[in-house]
Amino acid sequence: MSAQEKGLVDRVVADLRAYIRKENMKVGDALPSEQALATQLGVSRTVAREAMRALAALGVLQLGNGRRARVAAMNADAMSILLDHTVYTGQLSIQQVLDVRRTLELRTVGLAALRRTDEQAKELLEIVDRMFTALRTEPTQIMELDIRFHTLIARASGNALYELLVDSYGVITRQTWSIGWHARATEANREENIRCHERIATAIMMQDSTKAEAAMTEHFETAISVLIRAGVT
Repeated sequence: MSAQEKGLVDRVVADLRAYIRKENMKVGDALPSEQALATQLGVSRTVAREAMRALAALGVLQLGNGRRARVAAMNADAMSILLDHTVYTGQLSIQQVLDVRRTLELRTVGLAALRRTDEQAKELLEIVDRMFTALRTEPTQIMELDIRFHTLIARASGNALYELLVDSYGVITRQTWSIGWHARATEANREENIRCHERIATAIMMQDSTKAEAAMTEHFETAISVLIRAGVT
């Protein structure tokens, strides 16, 4: 793609965002066809297509084969890619990422204790039960349960942006989880890690934000110290 075409794509990206705002479009609403947009914006179909692909990569549009582009619901994909990139390229350390995540999750767990639904509180305890079962039968399942646990707490906070941000950290969890798990060398240490999740879930069930925050603080302090001992900086 030439520099001129790249400049056109950037302009059309801005124009499409402005179009969505001007038309007051909501999640799921369909944009005009690729050809109609190209004609309206005075560019080729190739430029219009590249602009829509760029917006899809950012999570602004949802593209489907043979279907018109639609306004996308917010999701964690773009933020996950950014976090993954910054860690792998050395712009952020794992410890820096965890420090921000700890601050974020202390807020979400406190709000979750105050705002959670009965169904969410029940599901958190069910996840903990599944973690205990997996410890005896299929330990590799615990990581996904752990990610689900923290995302559900963020959802229970009642703020969708918290859920998106916490969900985006799953990409980092998948990089470090096995290191931390193996660093907890004994089954007793691994069980205590799950017990800490249980204390968090129980505090949320009891709607005790103070205990929930204290248990989450304990969880992160332990997790961070384990990774430091394992050499993760």
